[in-house]
Amino acid sequence: MFSQTAEYALRVVAYLAAAGGEAATTKQISAGTRVPVGYLAKVLQSLSRGGIVRSQRGPHGGSVLARPAEELTIYDVVQAVDPIRRITSCPLGLSSHGSVLCPVHRRLDNALGLVERSFREARIADLLTEPSRSKPLCEMDGAAKSAPVALTVPRGRRAARR
Repeated sequence: MFSQTAEYALRVVAYLAAAGGEAATTKQISAGTRVPVGYLAKVLQSLSRGGIVRSQRGPHGGSVLARPAEELTIYDVVQAVDPIRRITSCPLGLSSHGSVLCPVHRRLDNALGLVERSFREARIADLLTEPSRSKPLCEMDGAAKSAPVALTVPRGRRAARR
């Protein structure tokens, strides 16, 4: 139902929120979220345009959240990269339907409305502090909150014999 881009954006925002305001490099974010570096650049650009992330180039550069995690919601993140599109008129273009949705499209739009409301209520900071055995969207070790979160990477498959 949700795009890979939205999933990746949520991972990035959760990672940066857990970093506690410390700038993280693209390489750190990629390792911590398992988002491929090439795709990460696209995600960070969309998050930056949406006012979610601030990035600075250079030796002391990196990315940070542009707003506190307490003010950011899942809805904000998703809308910045792949907006939820509500159904306002017949997607089939049937003139007999106009702006009156048929029962199928009305139910689909109602479901989208429930998702939208749930995402608007889900603050990023709350997701990180919610009691759980696992942290959201990325594997984190016992790193201090002020340091960028490290990823515990499982050993890869053995290389194929040449």
